[in-house]
Amino acid sequence: MGFLDPSGRLGRRFGSLGLALDRPATRLTAARTPRSSAQGPQADRAQHYAQEMAGRLNLPDGVAISIQECIPAHVGLGSGTQMALAVGTALSRLFELGLDANEVARVLQRGGRSGVGIGAFEQGGLLLDGGRGSRPGLPPLVARAPFPEQWRVLLVLDHSLRGFAGDRERCALEGLPEFPAAAAGDLCRLTLMQILPAIAEADINAFGAAVAEFQRRVGDYFAPVQGGRYSSEAVSEVLSWCDREQVFGIGQSSWGPTGFGFCESEGQAEAVLSGLSARFGGESNLEFMVCRGRNLPGEVRWHTAEHRQTRQGGLS
Repeated sequence: MGFLDPSGRLGRRFGSLGLALDRPATRLTAARTPRSSAQGPQADRAQHYAQEMAGRLNLPDGVAISIQECIPAHVGLGSGTQMALAVGTALSRLFELGLDANEVARVLQRGGRSGVGIGAFEQGGLLLDGGRGSRPGLPPLVARAPFPEQWRVLLVLDHSLRGFAGDRERCALEGLPEFPAAAAGDLCRLTLMQILPAIAEADINAFGAAVAEFQRRVGDYFAPVQGGRYSSEAVSEVLSWCDREQVFGIGQSSWGPTGFGFCESEGQAEAVLSGLSARFGGESNLEFMVCRGRNLPGEVRWHTAEHRQTRQGGLS
């Protein structure tokens, strides 16, 4: 959902608020084999993380990775961190390293700006990290709240665009003016005194109003480098429609182009989805998806009891 203090004017840089979703998801299987390999969507990315992990920890060669599904890359949904943590956790279990998500993230150099993706993998829910201070290490997770089970999340994906990543993201951040300390203070108060209490009380009206205000302020700050409050004009049009249809808390996930909004029930979400299909069904680059907030950590399991005992089989 965004950074609280992108420039660190309050003493800690970034600080981010985010939510784990049940879909789209990354799911893969890893097994010890004579030769390393990777297959499936984003296989090259998975292989890269496996090689990085093996090289930095001096692991023997011989892991086969099969990817069944993955989060789309560079659309603002944290695909890189989830792939890295999935691959790294699999290798940790296969080689009995005993690493937790934070340790895997350090090895694979994830969490440089936000700790939300690591928290999402480790425990799920609505997450707030405290940003980067003067000490080295990952941004600490400072708050976590379960997302109300009855609420639904609407995602609006634009398959014709990709958000910023890597060098492009670094250049974009460097090209922005300093984020005012007063504005950062407002976002901190908005998060602490409105968003988190609204989640605790399952008050979707208060939650939606606060998230929408948070998104307006953050979106306008990033507008000069992403071309507007939203990086996709098509998503912007859809979100405007959603706002008129009383979808709560509309905004953009990270650099986008994925947009989001919240519905108070499955019934409302299905009605909105039907309306979107009727209004925007002719837009071939757009996809609409209804998700749940995920209040659970990533799942890791051995395929059979024998594999669990020998540590030689596959796990996912």
